[in-house]
Amino acid sequence: MVARSVSSTIGPRFGDLIVSVCVFAVIVSFDGVAGKRCERSCGSGKSAIRLSYPFGFSDGCEIRLNCNSSEKRIRIGDFHVKSVTANNIFVSVTPKCNRPVEVIEPLFSRNFGLTWKNSLLLQNCSSQAGLGGCVIPTGLVESRFKLDKCDARSDNISCYSEDKRAGMVEELMNHTAFLQVKCTSLFSSVAVNLDFLELNQIELSWWLDGFCQCHQDANCTLISLLDGTFGYRCSCKDGLHGDGFAAGEGCWKVPHCNAASYLSGHCGGTTRVIVLIGGVAAGALLIAGFAIICYCFFRKSVAEKSQLSARRLLSDAAGGSGIPFYQYKEIEKATSGFDIRQRLGTGAYGTVYAGKLHQDEWVAIKKIKHRDNESTEKVMNEVKLLSSVSHPHLVRLLGCCIENGEQILIYEYMPNGTLLQHLQRERGKGLPWSVRLRVASETAHAISYLHSSMNPPIYHRDIKSSNILLDYNFKSKVADFGLSRLGLTETSHISTAPQGTPGYLDPQYHQNFHLSDKSDVYSFGVVLAEIITGMKVVDFSRPHSEVNLAALVTDRIGRGCVDEIIDPILDPHKDAWTLSTIHKVAELAFRCLAYQSDARPSMMEVAQELELARTSGWSTMEENICMESSIASTCSSPFNGSEKSLGGVNMRKLSMGSCKLMVPKKTADCLGIIPKKAKDSSPVSVQDPWLSDRSSPSANSLLGSAIP
Repeated sequence: MVARSVSSTIGPRFGDLIVSVCVFAVIVSFDGVAGKRCERSCGSGKSAIRLSYPFGFSDGCEIRLNCNSSEKRIRIGDFHVKSVTANNIFVSVTPKCNRPVEVIEPLFSRNFGLTWKNSLLLQNCSSQAGLGGCVIPTGLVESRFKLDKCDARSDNISCYSEDKRAGMVEELMNHTAFLQVKCTSLFSSVAVNLDFLELNQIELSWWLDGFCQCHQDANCTLISLLDGTFGYRCSCKDGLHGDGFAAGEGCWKVPHCNAASYLSGHCGGTTRVIVLIGGVAAGALLIAGFAIICYCFFRKSVAEKSQLSARRLLSDAAGGSGIPFYQYKEIEKATSGFDIRQRLGTGAYGTVYAGKLHQDEWVAIKKIKHRDNESTEKVMNEVKLLSSVSHPHLVRLLGCCIENGEQILIYEYMPNGTLLQHLQRERGKGLPWSVRLRVASETAHAISYLHSSMNPPIYHRDIKSSNILLDYNFKSKVADFGLSRLGLTETSHISTAPQGTPGYLDPQYHQNFHLSDKSDVYSFGVVLAEIITGMKVVDFSRPHSEVNLAALVTDRIGRGCVDEIIDPILDPHKDAWTLSTIHKVAELAFRCLAYQSDARPSMMEVAQELELARTSGWSTMEENICMESSIASTCSSPFNGSEKSLGGVNMRKLSMGSCKLMVPKKTADCLGIIPKKAKDSSPVSVQDPWLSDRSSPSANSLLGSAIP
C-alpha cells in the first residue's frame, strides 16, 4: 500500500483547571460504527486508559484496539501498544526465538499497517529472495539476550525491509510482498525514526476509510491506498486543539470559556455548582499563586548563582584567552529566535544554528541540548582545548554564552559541509582526487599538531569524516573536541573508557582502554579508507565479513586488490599521478589500520607522506611505466630476459631494478566483488552520528548547508 500525506498536525486537549473539577458525569459515546456503542476507556479510576476518536476498545469504534484492564495495557494481537499518536501507532516487539511469523498478521489491518520504516528480523528462511543483506548469527543473539528456546545451531536471523522512499512522504509496507518471503519465525523488529533507531519496535500508520470528513477548522491528510481506495486523517489547525474529526470532538480554542459563560452555565453544569466550585477554586488559586511567586524568587536566585558559577568555570577553562561572552538576547536575535530554517544540524549533545552577530560574517551557534554533568564537562573540555590551540586547520571557537540556563558555543562558519557529506554524495557530485588528497594532508597536519606541538599532547578521540569541515575553498578544519583528552607527559598513554563512533575506534583502545596517539592514527586510517572508496564506514548491506570498512579495506589492500575498492568517480587510470598517489595513500591507510598500535606510523609521519604525495606532481617516466605495468601484471624485477614494451618504451632499456609501489601487486586471488555503491542501499547503517549515545556531537551540527 502507498500513502501520500497532504498535511498533519494534532495536539492533545488541555482542559482548564476549573472545567476539569466541574465534570461530574461520564458521557457515554454512541458515535461509533453503525450507531453501536464505542468504549474509549479501559479500566476505571485514575489508572484507566483513555483514547480519543477514532480509537476505542469495542466493536462500535472506528479503529478498534484491545485492552486488558488487569495488565493496564493496550494490545494489537499478541503485541503491546507503546503509544498512539496523530499519525502512528508504535508497537513493542520483544525479542523471541521461534515465534511463528503468522503472529504479525493482525498488524496488517483495514485501518492501519506497517510502514517502510520497519526492518523485520526473521528466522528459518528457506530462501533469501526478497531479504536484505543483513544476517545475524543466532548464537550471538542467544548469548546477548539470554533467551529461551534459542538454538545456536539453527538458521541465522535475516532482515526484511522495503526501501521505497523515492518521492514519497509516507509509504506502507507491501503485505503481499511480505507473504512471499519464505520465513517461519519472527524474532524482532527495528523502526527507523528521524533521529535514531528504535530496537524491538514496529511503526504503524493509521487512517479512516473514505474521503475527508474533518472539522471545519481542521486540515485533512488524504491517503491513496494501493488497492485504489482512499483513506484520511484529520488534524486541527495551528492554535486549536482537538482530534479534528467532524464525528469526533472537532477543534476548539483553549480556553474556550470566560467568566460570564461559567456563571451563565454555558460551559456545562448548573450555575450553583459553578459558583460553589468557583469559590473553592479561587481559594486554591490564591494559595497556588503565592507558592508560585515564592518558587519563582527562589528559582531566579538559584539560576543567577548557577549562571555566575558556570561563567566562572568557563573563564577558568578558557585560561584568560580572551574568548568573548555574548548575551543571550544577542544570540537569539542572530538566529531569529532559533528559527528552524536556520538550523544546520543536530548532534548528540546539541543543535547548531547559522547566525550573524553584529551584521558581520556568518557563525555557527551550538546550543547544548542537555544540561547534565556529562554535557557540562564536554563543554568545559572543548572550551579549554580550543582556547589553548591555534592551527589553520582546527576549527576556531569565537565565543560563548551562559544565560537563562543555556550553554551556547559559537564557532566559525563552514559553508561547504563535512567531508562525509561529499563522500556520500549528500552535497555535490563528489570531490575530485586532488581535493580529497589535500583535505587528507591538511587534516593529518592538524592532528599531528595536537600530538607533537602541544605539551602535554592532545588526543582527539573522535576523528571521523563528519568531524572534518570544509570552508569556502574546500580547505579542511578538524572540529568537535568534546571527547578530547590531554596525554600524560610522563607516559605514552592514558587509561579511559572507550568513547567515540563505531567503525572508527582503535581495536586495542576498545579492548584494553589503552588510549594513545596511535588511537587517533587508526581513526584517521579509516578516514583515508573513506576518501579512497567513498563507502560507508559501517554498512550492513555488505557481506558479513565486510560490514566494517576497515576490515574490507585491509583485506583488499593486503591481497593487492586496491583497484576493486577505488571510488569509481575518481577514474584512477586517467593519469599516472592519480593512480600512483591513490596507491600510496592506500598503502598508508593499510599501515594506519594495523591491529598492533606499535606497527602504526605517527601522525607526523602520516602528514609528511601525504604532503609529499600531494606535492609530488607527475611521476617520473620510470614510475609511470612501472605503475602501468603493475596494472597489466607485467612489472617484475629482473625482466628474466624478456623485452616488454608499454607505450612504445622498451622496458629492458629502462633497466628498472624494482617497482617502488608500496601496495602488493594484484594477484589472482582478487575474487571479492564490491557491491554496487548506492547512497542509501543499507537498511540500517550506524554511520549517522545520532546512533551512538556515546559519540560526541556530530560536526554535521557545525554546518548542514549554506544559508542562502
